Amino acid sequence: MKKEDVIIYACVIVGAGVGLLFDNAFPGVLIGLGIGYLLKTVFINNTNRE
Repeated sequence: MKKEDVIIYACVIVGAGVGLLFDNAFPGVLIGLGIGYLLKTVFINNTNRE
């Protein structure tokens, strides 16, 4: 597991938890995956520029 992938995993877990509050975890997982990927891309690009 790469250090950068922790962001994606955390967002997926949070998305699943929020989705379970609404009785359907799968859309929450997909939204969390998308948000996690975007955050990873922004975070990695900002750290590589320095």
